[in-house]
Amino acid sequence: MTTLAPLPFETPAAPHDLEVMRDQLGRDMRGVVSIARRCGCGRPAVVRTAPRLEDGTPFPTSLYLTLPWLTLELSRLEATGLMAELTERLGEDAELAAAYRAAHERYLARRDEVGQAEEVAHVSAGGMPTRVKCLHALAGQSLSEGEGVNPVGDEVLAMIDGAVPELVCRCREDPQDRHDPQEETR
Repeated sequence: MTTLAPLPFETPAAPHDLEVMRDQLGRDMRGVVSIARRCGCGRPAVVRTAPRLEDGTPFPTSLYLTLPWLTLELSRLEATGLMAELTERLGEDAELAAAYRAAHERYLARRDEVGQAEEVAHVSAGGMPTRVKCLHALAGQSLSEGEGVNPVGDEVLAMIDGAVPELVCRCREDPQDRHDPQEETR
């Protein structure tokens, strides 16, 4: 088993974090181990989860993105066909493919730190190691580990204003910052 340096941004998950994640996701987050990365305002951005949930279900996504504004931005990128382009590049660029495979191995080693689920022992996330299937998972790894671990996650985050190098807060509920279209009709 590989010994990794601690996740650079990891903090304990407090009861309040569970409430915030419930609001972010619209459901309870299961298998919470810690908060792997926080938004600039302190809200959970990436949660670290156990490979086996409380009910025994195996859960391979151990770095789970919860930050709504970033989830939306990544969904928009996915809708452009970017995942197919990135998968194609993996087949053409040996250096990129090797770095992506290393990110896969790192994901597996990181998950093994908090437990095992034999059913998903060789399954990481996001399509790794051979394709790009979920930008959310890849970005979650990049945000949790820091730049230089997942080249695809790093590249995708660089396309989103405010995602890197610091994760800027866009989730504060300041009434002056919200635009209510109904205000225009009043």
